Amino acid sequence: MTELLLFVLSVVAENSPGVTEVMFVEKEPAERHAIISWEQKNACVLPEDLKNFYLMTDGFRMTWSVKFDDNPVSLGCMTINSISKLNRLGVSPAYALPSAPTLADLEDTDEEEGDKEQPKRPYLDSRCLIFELDPCAGNGKVCLVYKNTKPVVSPESEIWFLDRALYWHFLTKSFTAYYRLLITHLGLPQWQYTFTSYGLSPQAKQWFNMYKPITVNTEQLSEAADLFVNKLDPNKVFRSKTKMPVVKKRSPSQLATSQKGQTAGGSPRNPSQGGSLSRRRETQP
Repeated sequence: MTELLLFVLSVVAENSPGVTEVMFVEKEPAERHAIISWEQKNACVLPEDLKNFYLMTDGFRMTWSVKFDDNPVSLGCMTINSISKLNRLGVSPAYALPSAPTLADLEDTDEEEGDKEQPKRPYLDSRCLIFELDPCAGNGKVCLVYKNTKPVVSPESEIWFLDRALYWHFLTKSFTAYYRLLITHLGLPQWQYTFTSYGLSPQAKQWFNMYKPITVNTEQLSEAADLFVNKLDPNKVFRSKTKMPVVKKRSPSQLATSQKGQTAGGSPRNPSQGGSLSRRRETQP
């Protein structure tokens, strides 16, 4: 997993226009007793692939920015909570107020007739055990879900996305599959919404058009974006501002002299024609 992450980091840093400040927070492996303590506290067993991940690194966080007018703007973010922050959802109050409702109180518990091919959705009440893997920068929550909790919690788990309206969207059946999705989508804002029925916001589509993830059907995305999304040229967006030269007016006598010189020496080079746009690559220490 670490090799795949480092490979994607190098691709983002070297081949994407305008990318800068690629930051990867490397963490120490989680202690085995911390994992056992978490399992005992929550009365469930971590999936084997997630447990192995924590034994290599106690969560991780990677961010990268883009340059606008030589100023870095934070854009991509990949996060997996550490074992100590793998907290259960639906138990604590949703707001820091007295007698505030929990997420389980706010959730619509009515049974829905969805796609029969999709797995049955989770619930934030006692029917399921749900833990937050990624806060998604406030755009929702990626969760580790145990749906079979009675009479005992089944070791089978799935990865789901809970959007801000508290609707559930299935992502993957294993943590390894989700990890690959996270990496290949480069941590772009709202990338989890590609797995919802309403899709990406117009602003998120702009970023997807510029930094096309490996798993996205880029032809279909560009066709849908043609309807309402402006097309951006990265080479123009991330180009530094340069002052235009002031053209001085010349007198008729100077114009006549210039025309004679052009007739004798050939056509001059158009001053508006510039060379190829240079791109500076920033290396991380």
